[in-house]
Amino acid sequence: MELDLTGLKCPLPILKTKKALAGLKTGDVLTVKVTDPNAPDDFSAFCRQTGHVLLEQKTSSENIFIMTIQHK
Repeated sequence: MELDLTGLKCPLPILKTKKALAGLKTGDVLTVKVTDPNAPDDFSAFCRQTGHVLLEQKTSSENIFIMTIQHK
């Protein structure tokens, strides 16, 4: 599953990601695209606190952060 949350500011990317993860099963993978400059730190903390696994965090050439999260 993929979420395009570009243009949204904190806390909306995390809230929308949390809602999307609630509809997934253990082991499912969610890819999230965000432009909020705080996203890398926010998503890292979110995964630590919730037990989800941040599989990958990268930045595209358009300054879009791409987070790949595995449901716990």
